[in-house]
Amino acid sequence: MIINGLRIAAIISAALVSSISLSAEQLYTDQPPVTPELAFPGDYDVGVTSITATDPKRLNTSNFITSIERPLVLEVWYPAQAPEEAAQATYKNVTRLQKPFELQGDAYRDAPPLESGSFPLILLSHGFTGYRTQMFYLGEHLASHGYVVVGIDHKDSTNAEIKTPEDRPAGMISTLYNRARDQQFLLDYFSEQPSPVESIVDTDRAAIIGHSMGGFGAINTVGGCFDFTYKMLKEFGIPAPVALVMPLALNSCYAGRDKIDPRWKAVQLFAPWGGEYAVHSAEAMANISVPTLYVAGDQDNTSGFTQGIEKLYKQTGGKHNYLLLFENARHNIGPHPAPAASFETDFELGHYFDPSWDIETINRVLEHMSLAFLDCHVKGDGARCGYLPMDEDSQQYQGSLNQHRDPWPGFKHLWASGLRFYRQ
Repeated sequence: MIINGLRIAAIISAALVSSISLSAEQLYTDQPPVTPELAFPGDYDVGVTSITATDPKRLNTSNFITSIERPLVLEVWYPAQAPEEAAQATYKNVTRLQKPFELQGDAYRDAPPLESGSFPLILLSHGFTGYRTQMFYLGEHLASHGYVVVGIDHKDSTNAEIKTPEDRPAGMISTLYNRARDQQFLLDYFSEQPSPVESIVDTDRAAIIGHSMGGFGAINTVGGCFDFTYKMLKEFGIPAPVALVMPLALNSCYAGRDKIDPRWKAVQLFAPWGGEYAVHSAEAMANISVPTLYVAGDQDNTSGFTQGIEKLYKQTGGKHNYLLLFENARHNIGPHPAPAASFETDFELGHYFDPSWDIETINRVLEHMSLAFLDCHVKGDGARCGYLPMDEDSQQYQGSLNQHRDPWPGFKHLWASGLRFYRQ
Protein backbone atom coordinates (compact mmCIF):
# COMPACT_ATOMS: atom_id res chain seq x y z
CA MET A 1 0.00 0.00 0.00
CA ILE A 2 1.13 3.58 -0.64
CA ILE A 3 1.74 5.48 2.59
CA ASN A 4 -1.20 7.79 3.25
CA GLY A 5 1.01 10.80 4.02
CA LEU A 6 2.68 10.52 0.64
CA ARG A 7 -0.71 10.14 -0.97
CA ILE A 8 -1.92 13.39 0.64
CA ALA A 9 1.17 15.22 -0.54
CA ALA A 10 0.68 13.89 -4.06
CA ILE A 11 -2.95 15.02 -4.14
CA ILE A 12 -2.13 18.50 -2.84
CA SER A 13 0.67 18.79 -5.39
CA ALA A 14 -1.66 17.65 -8.16
CA ALA A 15 -4.23 20.20 -7.04
CA LEU A 16 -1.68 23.02 -7.22
CA VAL A 17 -0.67 21.98 -10.72
CA SER A 18 -4.33 21.70 -11.67
CA SER A 19 -5.09 25.22 -10.46
CA ILE A 20 -2.25 26.57 -12.60
CA SER A 21 -3.02 24.63 -15.75
CA LEU A 22 -6.82 24.69 -15.32
CA SER A 23 -6.81 20.92 -15.95
CA ALA A 24 -8.81 18.31 -14.08
CA GLU A 25 -7.32 16.39 -11.15
CA GLN A 26 -5.72 13.04 -11.94
CA LEU A 27 -6.43 10.80 -8.94
CA TYR A 28 -4.72 7.66 -10.24
CA THR A 29 -1.09 6.76 -10.81
CA ASP A 30 0.35 4.66 -13.61
CA GLN A 31 -0.21 1.07 -12.59
CA PRO A 32 2.88 -0.88 -11.43
CA PRO A 33 3.46 -4.49 -12.50
CA VAL A 34 2.23 -5.69 -9.07
CA THR A 35 -1.31 -4.53 -9.88
CA PRO A 36 -3.73 -7.49 -9.79
CA GLU A 37 -3.98 -9.01 -13.26
CA LEU A 38 -7.63 -8.19 -13.98
CA ALA A 39 -7.24 -4.57 -12.86
CA PHE A 40 -5.49 -3.60 -16.09
CA PRO A 41 -7.69 -2.10 -18.84
CA GLY A 42 -9.36 -4.39 -21.35
CA ASP A 43 -9.27 -4.40 -25.14
CA TYR A 44 -12.10 -1.93 -25.79
CA ASP A 45 -11.84 1.83 -26.07
CA VAL A 46 -14.40 3.40 -23.75
CA GLY A 47 -16.96 6.09 -24.50
CA VAL A 48 -19.03 7.96 -21.93
CA THR A 49 -22.15 10.07 -22.23
CA SER A 50 -24.64 11.71 -19.88
CA ILE A 51 -28.40 11.18 -20.29
CA THR A 52 -31.55 11.55 -18.22
CA ALA A 53 -34.09 8.75 -17.74
CA THR A 54 -37.46 9.77 -16.27
CA ASP A 55 -39.94 7.51 -14.53
CA PRO A 56 -43.26 9.17 -15.42
CA LYS A 57 -45.11 7.91 -12.38
CA ARG A 58 -43.40 7.32 -9.02
CA LEU A 59 -44.97 7.59 -5.57
CA ASN A 60 -44.33 11.00 -4.04
CA THR A 61 -42.41 10.40 -0.79
CA SER A 62 -43.33 13.83 0.54
CA ASN A 63 -46.89 12.58 1.15
CA PHE A 64 -47.06 8.90 0.06
CA ILE A 65 -50.32 9.65 -1.75
CA THR A 66 -49.72 11.41 -5.06
CA SER A 67 -47.49 10.40 -7.96
CA ILE A 68 -44.71 12.48 -9.53
CA GLU A 69 -42.16 12.25 -12.30
CA ARG A 70 -38.75 11.04 -11.14
CA PRO A 71 -35.82 12.07 -13.38
CA LEU A 72 -32.50 10.23 -12.96
CA VAL A 73 -29.33 11.72 -14.43
CA LEU A 74 -27.05 8.94 -15.66
CA GLU A 75 -23.42 8.53 -16.72
CA VAL A 76 -23.13 5.73 -19.29
CA TRP A 77 -19.82 4.01 -20.13
CA TYR A 78 -19.64 1.62 -23.09
CA PRO A 79 -17.29 -0.04 -25.61
CA ALA A 80 -16.72 2.65 -28.22
CA GLN A 81 -15.21 3.69 -31.50
CA ALA A 82 -12.66 6.15 -30.15
CA PRO A 83 -12.19 9.17 -32.43
CA GLU A 84 -8.55 9.73 -33.39
CA GLU A 85 -8.29 13.16 -31.76
CA ALA A 86 -11.04 12.98 -29.13
CA ALA A 87 -10.43 14.50 -25.71
CA GLN A 88 -10.74 12.28 -22.68
CA ALA A 89 -13.66 12.91 -20.38
CA THR A 90 -13.64 14.77 -17.09
CA TYR A 91 -16.17 14.40 -14.29
CA LYS A 92 -17.46 17.43 -12.40
CA ASN A 93 -19.29 17.34 -9.09
CA VAL A 94 -19.38 18.85 -5.60
CA THR A 95 -18.38 17.61 -2.16
CA ARG A 96 -20.87 17.35 0.68
CA LEU A 97 -20.06 20.98 1.59
CA GLN A 98 -20.74 22.00 -2.02
CA LYS A 99 -17.08 22.47 -2.98
CA PRO A 100 -16.72 21.95 -6.76
CA PHE A 101 -14.13 19.62 -8.26
CA GLU A 102 -13.29 18.11 -11.64
CA LEU A 103 -11.62 14.75 -12.13
CA GLN A 104 -9.76 13.38 -15.13
CA GLY A 105 -11.06 10.17 -16.67
CA ASP A 106 -9.82 7.82 -19.38
CA ALA A 107 -13.05 7.48 -21.40
CA TYR A 108 -13.87 9.53 -24.51
CA ARG A 109 -16.78 11.92 -24.09
CA ASP A 110 -19.71 11.16 -26.45
CA ALA A 111 -17.66 8.79 -28.62
CA PRO A 112 -19.88 6.62 -30.86
CA PRO A 113 -20.54 3.14 -29.48
CA LEU A 114 -19.33 0.09 -31.35
CA GLU A 115 -21.50 -0.74 -34.34
CA SER A 116 -22.08 -4.28 -33.16
CA GLY A 117 -21.75 -6.42 -30.06
CA SER A 118 -23.79 -7.55 -27.07
CA PHE A 119 -22.58 -6.25 -23.73
CA PRO A 120 -24.21 -6.93 -20.33
CA LEU A 121 -25.70 -4.04 -18.35
CA ILE A 122 -24.15 -3.08 -15.00
CA LEU A 123 -25.65 -0.42 -12.70
CA LEU A 124 -23.51 1.63 -10.27
CA SER A 125 -25.65 2.76 -7.32
CA HIS A 126 -24.10 5.24 -4.86
CA GLY A 127 -24.74 5.67 -1.13
CA PHE A 128 -26.72 8.33 0.73
CA THR A 129 -25.00 11.53 -0.38
CA GLY A 130 -22.99 10.57 -3.44
CA TYR A 131 -23.12 10.99 -7.20
CA ARG A 132 -23.20 9.01 -10.42
CA THR A 133 -19.43 9.25 -11.08
CA GLN A 134 -18.33 8.26 -7.58
CA MET A 135 -17.12 4.93 -9.00
CA PHE A 136 -16.10 6.25 -12.42
CA TYR A 137 -12.89 4.21 -12.32
CA LEU A 138 -14.96 1.02 -12.15
CA GLY A 139 -17.35 2.18 -14.87
CA GLU A 140 -14.46 2.84 -17.24
CA HIS A 141 -12.70 -0.40 -16.30
CA LEU A 142 -15.68 -2.69 -16.81
CA ALA A 143 -16.61 -0.99 -20.09
CA SER A 144 -13.09 -1.64 -21.36
CA HIS A 145 -13.72 -5.35 -20.71
CA GLY A 146 -17.04 -5.49 -22.55
CA TYR A 147 -19.86 -4.13 -20.37
CA VAL A 148 -22.29 -1.23 -20.59
CA VAL A 149 -22.09 0.49 -17.21
CA VAL A 150 -24.56 3.06 -15.89
CA GLY A 151 -23.78 5.36 -12.96
CA ILE A 152 -26.93 6.75 -11.34
CA ASP A 153 -27.62 10.09 -9.69
CA HIS A 154 -30.29 8.92 -7.26
CA LYS A 155 -32.57 11.94 -6.95
CA ASP A 156 -32.91 13.41 -3.41
CA SER A 157 -29.75 11.56 -2.34
CA THR A 158 -26.85 13.31 -4.10
CA ASN A 159 -24.24 15.67 -2.67
CA ALA A 160 -25.67 18.46 -4.82
CA GLU A 161 -29.15 18.04 -3.28
CA ILE A 162 -28.32 17.32 0.37
CA LYS A 163 -26.87 20.78 1.06
CA THR A 164 -27.76 21.22 4.73
CA PRO A 165 -28.66 19.01 7.71
CA GLU A 166 -32.27 20.07 7.17
CA ASP A 167 -32.26 18.34 3.78
CA ARG A 168 -31.31 14.95 5.18
CA PRO A 169 -34.63 13.65 6.66
CA ALA A 170 -36.59 14.04 3.41
CA GLY A 171 -33.62 12.71 1.46
CA MET A 172 -33.43 9.65 3.69
CA ILE A 173 -37.15 8.93 3.33
CA SER A 174 -36.84 9.14 -0.45
CA THR A 175 -33.76 6.90 -0.39
CA LEU A 176 -35.44 4.18 1.65
CA TYR A 177 -38.35 4.00 -0.77
CA ASN A 178 -36.74 4.75 -4.13
CA ARG A 179 -33.32 3.12 -4.16
CA ALA A 180 -34.38 -0.39 -5.23
CA ARG A 181 -37.11 1.00 -7.49
CA ASP A 182 -34.58 3.18 -9.32
CA GLN A 183 -32.48 0.10 -10.03
CA GLN A 184 -35.37 -1.94 -11.42
CA PHE A 185 -36.72 1.02 -13.39
CA LEU A 186 -33.39 1.45 -15.17
CA LEU A 187 -33.19 -2.19 -16.18
CA ASP A 188 -36.61 -1.76 -17.78
CA TYR A 189 -35.64 1.60 -19.27
CA PHE A 190 -32.59 0.28 -21.11
CA SER A 191 -34.65 -2.71 -22.28
CA GLU A 192 -37.56 -0.69 -23.65
CA GLN A 193 -36.53 2.92 -24.36
CA PRO A 194 -34.21 4.45 -26.97
CA SER A 195 -30.73 5.21 -25.65
CA PRO A 196 -27.25 5.85 -27.05
CA VAL A 197 -26.32 2.20 -26.33
CA GLU A 198 -29.56 0.47 -27.38
CA SER A 199 -27.88 -1.41 -30.24
CA ILE A 200 -25.20 -3.02 -28.08
CA VAL A 201 -26.58 -3.36 -24.52
CA ASP A 202 -27.71 -6.81 -23.36
CA THR A 203 -30.33 -6.30 -20.65
CA ASP A 204 -31.00 -10.03 -20.38
CA ARG A 205 -27.68 -10.20 -18.51
CA ALA A 206 -27.64 -7.50 -15.84
CA ALA A 207 -26.06 -6.82 -12.46
CA ILE A 208 -25.96 -4.14 -9.76
CA ILE A 209 -22.93 -2.77 -7.93
CA GLY A 210 -24.19 -0.81 -4.93
CA HIS A 211 -22.28 1.07 -2.23
CA SER A 212 -23.86 1.57 1.21
CA MET A 213 -27.50 2.57 0.50
CA GLY A 214 -26.94 1.39 -3.07
CA GLY A 215 -26.22 -2.06 -1.63
CA PHE A 216 -29.22 -1.75 0.70
CA GLY A 217 -31.43 -1.22 -2.33
CA ALA A 218 -29.80 -3.97 -4.39
CA ILE A 219 -30.47 -6.56 -1.68
CA ASN A 220 -34.17 -5.74 -1.93
CA THR A 221 -34.11 -5.75 -5.74
CA VAL A 222 -32.95 -9.38 -5.78
CA GLY A 223 -35.25 -10.60 -3.01
CA GLY A 224 -34.19 -9.27 0.41
CA CYS A 225 -37.67 -8.07 1.41
CA PHE A 226 -37.89 -5.02 3.68
CA ASP A 227 -39.18 -5.45 7.23
CA PHE A 228 -39.45 -1.87 8.52
CA THR A 229 -41.42 -1.06 11.69
CA TYR A 230 -42.84 2.15 13.12
CA LYS A 231 -40.42 1.96 16.06
CA MET A 232 -37.42 1.49 13.78
CA LEU A 233 -38.32 4.47 11.60
CA LYS A 234 -38.89 6.66 14.65
CA GLU A 235 -35.35 5.78 15.80
CA PHE A 236 -34.10 7.03 12.41
CA GLY A 237 -35.58 10.44 13.26
CA ILE A 238 -38.56 10.20 10.92
CA PRO A 239 -41.62 12.15 12.19
CA ALA A 240 -44.24 9.99 13.86
CA PRO A 241 -47.09 10.54 11.36
CA VAL A 242 -44.79 9.61 8.47
CA ALA A 243 -43.24 6.68 10.35
CA LEU A 244 -46.73 5.31 10.91
CA VAL A 245 -47.50 5.21 7.19
CA MET A 246 -44.09 4.32 5.77
CA PRO A 247 -44.01 0.57 6.54
CA LEU A 248 -47.07 0.14 4.31
CA ALA A 249 -45.17 1.71 1.41
CA LEU A 250 -41.71 0.34 2.20
CA ASN A 251 -42.28 -3.29 3.10
CA SER A 252 -42.05 -4.89 -0.30
CA CYS A 253 -39.78 -7.28 -2.19
CA TYR A 254 -38.11 -7.22 -5.60
CA ALA A 255 -38.20 -3.39 -5.87
CA GLY A 256 -41.98 -3.43 -5.46
CA ARG A 257 -42.68 -6.39 -7.75
CA ASP A 258 -44.21 -9.78 -7.08
CA LYS A 259 -41.14 -11.81 -8.03
CA ILE A 260 -37.54 -11.38 -9.02
CA ASP A 261 -36.70 -10.19 -12.49
CA PRO A 262 -34.75 -13.13 -14.01
CA ARG A 263 -32.48 -10.75 -15.91
CA TRP A 264 -30.56 -9.97 -12.70
CA LYS A 265 -27.58 -12.33 -12.84
CA ALA A 266 -25.46 -10.97 -9.96
CA VAL A 267 -25.10 -8.23 -7.34
CA GLN A 268 -22.04 -6.70 -5.71
CA LEU A 269 -22.68 -5.15 -2.32
CA PHE A 270 -20.02 -2.67 -1.17
CA ALA A 271 -20.50 -1.96 2.56
CA PRO A 272 -24.30 -2.38 2.31
CA TRP A 273 -26.37 -0.60 4.96
CA GLY A 274 -29.24 -2.12 6.93
CA GLY A 275 -27.92 -5.23 8.64
CA GLU A 276 -27.53 -3.67 12.08
CA TYR A 277 -31.16 -2.55 12.01
CA ALA A 278 -32.53 -5.80 10.55
CA VAL A 279 -34.36 -3.89 7.81
CA HIS A 280 -34.30 -6.96 5.56
CA SER A 281 -36.36 -10.03 6.40
CA ALA A 282 -34.04 -12.85 7.51
CA GLU A 283 -36.40 -15.40 5.94
CA ALA A 284 -36.32 -13.59 2.61
CA MET A 285 -32.54 -13.20 2.73
CA ALA A 286 -32.21 -16.98 3.02
CA ASN A 287 -34.15 -17.38 -0.23
CA ILE A 288 -31.93 -15.12 -2.35
CA SER A 289 -30.53 -17.16 -5.22
CA VAL A 290 -28.74 -14.50 -7.31
CA PRO A 291 -24.90 -14.73 -6.97
CA THR A 292 -23.69 -12.16 -4.43
CA LEU A 293 -20.32 -10.59 -3.66
CA TYR A 294 -20.16 -8.62 -0.41
CA VAL A 295 -17.21 -6.26 0.06
CA ALA A 296 -16.45 -4.81 3.49
CA GLY A 297 -13.98 -3.35 5.93
CA ASP A 298 -14.08 -4.94 9.37
CA GLN A 299 -13.91 -1.49 11.02
CA ASP A 300 -16.95 -0.10 9.16
CA ASN A 301 -18.60 2.35 11.57
CA THR A 302 -21.47 3.29 9.22
CA SER A 303 -22.96 -0.04 8.17
CA GLY A 304 -21.27 -2.04 10.91
CA PHE A 305 -19.42 -5.27 10.23
CA THR A 306 -20.16 -8.08 12.70
CA GLN A 307 -23.82 -7.19 13.22
CA GLY A 308 -24.14 -5.47 9.85
CA ILE A 309 -22.41 -6.59 6.66
CA GLU A 310 -21.15 -9.94 7.95
CA LYS A 311 -24.63 -10.74 9.28
CA LEU A 312 -26.18 -9.97 5.89
CA TYR A 313 -23.59 -12.17 4.19
CA LYS A 314 -24.33 -15.08 6.53
CA GLN A 315 -28.09 -14.66 6.06
CA THR A 316 -27.87 -14.69 2.26
CA GLY A 317 -28.89 -17.89 0.53
CA GLY A 318 -27.74 -19.26 -2.79
CA LYS A 319 -24.78 -21.41 -3.72
CA HIS A 320 -22.64 -18.51 -4.98
CA ASN A 321 -22.23 -16.12 -2.05
CA TYR A 322 -18.87 -14.45 -1.34
CA LEU A 323 -17.35 -11.90 1.03
CA LEU A 324 -14.18 -9.93 0.26
CA LEU A 325 -12.79 -8.36 3.44
CA PHE A 326 -10.29 -5.50 3.72
CA GLU A 327 -8.80 -5.90 7.19
CA ASN A 328 -8.90 -2.69 9.29
CA ALA A 329 -10.74 -0.73 6.57
CA ARG A 330 -13.79 1.40 7.34
CA HIS A 331 -16.82 2.33 5.22
CA ASN A 332 -15.21 3.83 2.11
CA ILE A 333 -15.13 0.64 0.07
CA GLY A 334 -15.95 1.66 -3.49
CA PRO A 335 -15.70 5.43 -4.10
CA HIS A 336 -12.75 7.04 -5.90
CA PRO A 337 -9.87 8.64 -3.92
CA ALA A 338 -10.35 12.01 -2.24
CA PRO A 339 -10.33 15.09 -4.48
CA ALA A 340 -8.29 18.07 -3.25
CA ALA A 341 -11.49 19.98 -2.43
CA SER A 342 -12.30 17.46 0.31
CA PHE A 343 -9.14 18.11 2.35
CA GLU A 344 -10.51 21.18 4.14
CA THR A 345 -12.38 19.36 6.92
CA ASP A 346 -12.58 15.95 8.53
CA PHE A 347 -16.28 15.81 7.59
CA GLU A 348 -15.38 16.11 3.91
CA LEU A 349 -12.34 13.86 3.96
CA GLY A 350 -14.22 11.17 5.84
CA HIS A 351 -16.43 10.72 2.78
CA TYR A 352 -13.46 9.37 0.77
CA PHE A 353 -10.51 8.52 2.98
CA ASP A 354 -9.48 5.43 4.93
CA PRO A 355 -6.94 5.54 7.79
CA SER A 356 -5.41 2.13 7.02
CA TRP A 357 -5.70 1.64 3.28
CA ASP A 358 -4.78 3.70 0.26
CA ILE A 359 -8.04 4.13 -1.66
CA GLU A 360 -6.33 3.64 -5.01
CA THR A 361 -5.17 0.23 -3.81
CA ILE A 362 -8.73 -0.64 -2.78
CA ASN A 363 -10.02 0.51 -6.17
CA ARG A 364 -7.52 -1.66 -8.06
CA VAL A 365 -8.38 -4.72 -5.99
CA LEU A 366 -12.06 -4.05 -6.70
CA GLU A 367 -11.41 -3.75 -10.43
CA HIS A 368 -9.80 -7.19 -10.34
CA MET A 369 -12.34 -8.92 -8.11
CA SER A 370 -15.37 -7.27 -9.73
CA LEU A 371 -14.30 -8.35 -13.20
CA ALA A 372 -13.64 -11.91 -12.03
CA PHE A 373 -17.05 -12.11 -10.31
CA LEU A 374 -19.03 -10.53 -13.16
CA ASP A 375 -17.29 -12.46 -15.92
CA CYS A 376 -17.94 -15.65 -13.95
CA HIS A 377 -21.60 -15.14 -13.07
CA VAL A 378 -22.90 -12.67 -15.67
CA LYS A 379 -20.96 -13.78 -18.74
CA GLY A 380 -20.62 -17.41 -17.65
CA ASP A 381 -16.85 -17.44 -18.18
CA GLY A 382 -15.59 -20.51 -16.31
CA ALA A 383 -11.96 -19.44 -16.57
CA ARG A 384 -12.74 -16.21 -14.70
CA CYS A 385 -14.49 -18.19 -11.97
CA GLY A 386 -11.02 -19.54 -11.24
CA TYR A 387 -9.89 -16.06 -10.20
CA LEU A 388 -12.21 -16.11 -7.18
CA PRO A 389 -9.91 -17.30 -4.36
CA MET A 390 -10.27 -20.70 -2.76
CA ASP A 391 -8.00 -19.82 0.19
CA GLU A 392 -9.65 -17.62 2.80
CA ASP A 393 -6.45 -15.97 3.99
CA SER A 394 -4.31 -14.13 1.43
CA GLN A 395 -1.28 -14.05 3.74
CA GLN A 396 1.38 -16.23 2.09
CA TYR A 397 4.30 -16.04 4.51
CA GLN A 398 4.35 -19.12 6.74
CA GLY A 399 6.58 -17.71 9.46
CA SER A 400 9.84 -19.63 9.11
CA LEU A 401 12.53 -20.58 6.58
CA ASN A 402 11.06 -18.19 4.01
CA GLN A 403 8.21 -20.60 3.27
CA HIS A 404 5.22 -19.26 1.36
CA ARG A 405 1.90 -20.49 0.00
CA ASP A 406 0.89 -19.80 -3.58
CA PRO A 407 -0.66 -16.36 -4.17
CA TRP A 408 -4.32 -15.79 -4.93
CA PRO A 409 -5.06 -16.17 -8.67
CA GLY A 410 -4.08 -13.02 -10.51
CA PHE A 411 -2.14 -11.49 -7.61
CA LYS A 412 1.62 -11.12 -7.60
CA HIS A 413 3.61 -12.94 -4.95
CA LEU A 414 3.07 -11.31 -1.50
CA TRP A 415 0.88 -8.46 -2.86
CA ALA A 416 -2.54 -9.37 -1.43
CA SER A 417 -1.73 -8.84 2.25
CA GLY A 418 -4.62 -7.62 4.36
CA LEU A 419 -7.34 -9.31 2.30
CA ARG A 420 -9.59 -12.21 3.15
CA PHE A 421 -12.11 -14.02 0.94
CA TYR A 422 -14.99 -16.12 2.24
CA ARG A 423 -17.39 -18.49 0.47
CA GLN A 424 -20.59 -20.13 1.66
